[in-house]
Amino acid sequence: MSAPDLTAALERIPGWFWPADQRLFEWFLSDEGASGDVLELGTYLGKSAVLIGDHVRRGETFTVCDLFESDAPDADNDAETTRSYSSLTRRRFEQNYLGVHDTLPEVVHGPTSVILDHVEAGTCRFVHVDASHLYTHVKDDVVAARTVLKEGGVVAFDDYRSEHTPGVALAVWEAVAGLGLEPICVSSQKLYGMWGDPAPVRERLLEWLATRPDLWHTTDVLGERHLVRVNQRKKPKPAQPQSELDRLTAELRRTTAELKKVTTESQHAVQALKKATKEVSVLGPVAHRAAGWLRRRATPAK
Repeated sequence: MSAPDLTAALERIPGWFWPADQRLFEWFLSDEGASGDVLELGTYLGKSAVLIGDHVRRGETFTVCDLFESDAPDADNDAETTRSYSSLTRRRFEQNYLGVHDTLPEVVHGPTSVILDHVEAGTCRFVHVDASHLYTHVKDDVVAARTVLKEGGVVAFDDYRSEHTPGVALAVWEAVAGLGLEPICVSSQKLYGMWGDPAPVRERLLEWLATRPDLWHTTDVLGERHLVRVNQRKKPKPAQPQSELDRLTAELRRTTAELKKVTTESQHAVQALKKATKEVSVLGPVAHRAAGWLRRRATPAK
C-alpha cells in the first residue's frame, strides 16, 4: 500500500499511534538486515497492527495477542480493561485490519501470559508491547519479549512515561537496570530497545534521522549509555491571505512609527536650540563689556 493510502487508513482507526512512532516503526520494520517474525502484545482496534502488517515479508508470521472482550485473568486487570477498553472487540479489530489487508494476522485471543505457548523463542525481529499497564503484567511481557526476540531484534514499549502508567515505567526501566535491556531511542510515547549492542542500530538510526525534515532528534547521555530522543516537528502555520483591514492596520502602524520617529527628532532639535539660546544669553553681556573695553583701549587719550 502506498504511504498516503496507509496514512489515510490509519487516520480512520481509533487509537493512540502518533506520526513520529509510525515513522520509527516503518524504519525498524524495513531494516533489510533483519529477518524473522513480528509480534504485537495488545492491539486495541488495530491501528499499529495495520502498519506492522504492511511490513511483514513473505515467509514471516505476524501474531497479535489481546484479551479483546474476554474476561481478564485477575480483578485488577479486569478493572483496567473495563475502564479503558470497554469498546474493544475482536470483531472491530478484524474489520479495521481487513479494511486494509487481505488476510488477518495470527490472532491469539487471550491474556499475554499465554503468548509463549504460541510464539517460539528466538523467532521475532520486532515486538510491540502495548497490553496491560499494570506492573505485574508488564514485567511478564518484558520477559516474553526477551524470550521471543532473535539476536538483534527490537522491542517497542508503549506508555513507558505516561503519568497514568507508572507500572509500565517501573517494569521497563527495571529491565534496563537489571535485565540487560538496552535503550536505542525514545519518542514521547514509546521506548525502543534491544538485548544486545544498540550502537550499530543507533548509528544507522541517526543517519536516517538526519534525512528526515519531519522529525527532530537529539542525543542524551545516560551514564555510559546514549539515548536518542525523537519527535515530530511542528508544522508552521500556513500564511493567511491579508484582508483589507489587516493591510490598513499594518499601514497605520508604520505611519505611527514614522510619526514617533519624526517627533523624537523634532524634540531633539528643540532641545539643541534652547541650549544654544541659553548660551547666547549668557555670553551676550560678557561680549558687550569686552567690546567696550577694546574700544576704550583703542581711543587715544586727550
